[in-house]
Amino acid sequence: MSGYEKYISPLSERYAGKDMQYLFSQEHKFRTWRRLWVALAESERELGLNISEEQIEELKAHQDDINYSDAELREREVRHDVMSHIYAYGLQCPKAAPIIHLGATSCYVGDNTDIIIMRDGLELIKKGIVGTLSLLSEFAERYMAQPALAFTHFQPAQPTTVGKRATLWMQDLVMDLEDIEHVSSGLRLLGCKGTTGTQASFLELFSGDHEKCVKLDQLIAEKMGFEGCVAVSGQTYSRKTDTRVLSALAGVAQSAHKFSNDLRLLQHLKEIEEPFERSQVGSSAMAYKRNPMRSERMAGLCNFVMSNVQNAYMTGATQWFERTLDDSSNRRLSIAEGFLAADGILRLYRNIVDGLVVYPRVIEKHLEAELPFMATENILMDAVKAGGDRQKLHERIRQYSMEAGRLIKEEGQPNRLLDLIAADPDFDLDADELRSKLRPSDYVGRAPQQTAEYIESEIRPLLQRYGHYLVKEAEDIEV
Repeated sequence: MSGYEKYISPLSERYAGKDMQYLFSQEHKFRTWRRLWVALAESERELGLNISEEQIEELKAHQDDINYSDAELREREVRHDVMSHIYAYGLQCPKAAPIIHLGATSCYVGDNTDIIIMRDGLELIKKGIVGTLSLLSEFAERYMAQPALAFTHFQPAQPTTVGKRATLWMQDLVMDLEDIEHVSSGLRLLGCKGTTGTQASFLELFSGDHEKCVKLDQLIAEKMGFEGCVAVSGQTYSRKTDTRVLSALAGVAQSAHKFSNDLRLLQHLKEIEEPFERSQVGSSAMAYKRNPMRSERMAGLCNFVMSNVQNAYMTGATQWFERTLDDSSNRRLSIAEGFLAADGILRLYRNIVDGLVVYPRVIEKHLEAELPFMATENILMDAVKAGGDRQKLHERIRQYSMEAGRLIKEEGQPNRLLDLIAADPDFDLDADELRSKLRPSDYVGRAPQQTAEYIESEIRPLLQRYGHYLVKEAEDIEV
């Protein structure tokens, strides 16, 4: 069957990066199973079971040399993936075959592998966040003093700067990074807990020695790079762990969606645009269009990741007692696709920020159109200082503002508020005086300073702490 005759996930074809795809590949999963079987045999030997060094070495010799055809043939017969791979491993390791998977259940390789992959997947997500923060900080520094019209309710409000707005995007990602660090640091392997989590099979293997059962978990955790195993479990680790992980990914999606919404609105205003290649087509019908397709694609993936966490909630809530198997099929989809989609989101985020196009003249034009309204408080104060009646002048400004707004909306005229005020002798201010008060930088408050302070106090130390993630690498992102 050719690739055109079967379903191929767009997460692997279009969105996720190679590193994340490999983490969730069959190759990586089955190699991890074998690493876990080696760790189990080594630990059991160290604790006194009759396992020889020769058997351990045989297992290690074929740890990465997986005979897939043997496993696939066996699975057609027994309908059990773990037993099939134990059988295939045993064909390669005849001396070690009797002790492969000794005392363990399928969840020993299945659940422990899931935890290992999620831990490593979170590392890739952290790398993506840090890379995005690095690009955003460069953008914020470049435009920290560029005045821009700010919005509340998407209505013109007091000005900000382009760089200050970028700090809001960064702050969300910093919180996501903190959440992921917390979740990642709390991950523990399942270890060897047996059929119902009681370690009964291992207690039998170790002739009733409870301390060796405890030590077995510790040894396996150390060999697999973890601080420890969960203290208690059923046959599986608590599926609430998956909820915590997918919730952290959903947080990243939430932040990226906010950014993509802002950018799509800014592109509509023609103030800032996402990258657009010379030969890119925006619309099949309207040749002039420059649709924000990257941001829209990001938003779509974000919706998927945010909704995907519901899978984990449902799966964890409906597990019966020590385990049921209705979690398996769902988790094969929800965990892998959650990570792959989150990776795709962050790759798009970096691609967009790296090529953002800012149009200062358009930004200034929009600001100038609204600035007279925002300057009225200063105008009122100056007129009162010159001897005017504050209440009377306040009412005049309100009336002139309504009239200027009417002329803009009904007749399409430019903002004539300053001309209306200048024509009123009670203000005793000419038009040139009034326009001299319209320096945009006078109305941005501490936005430039806040941007610089935030980058210096929060972002720069963070980038130094995660400097090992910032190794530059070429990213061929299909968009």
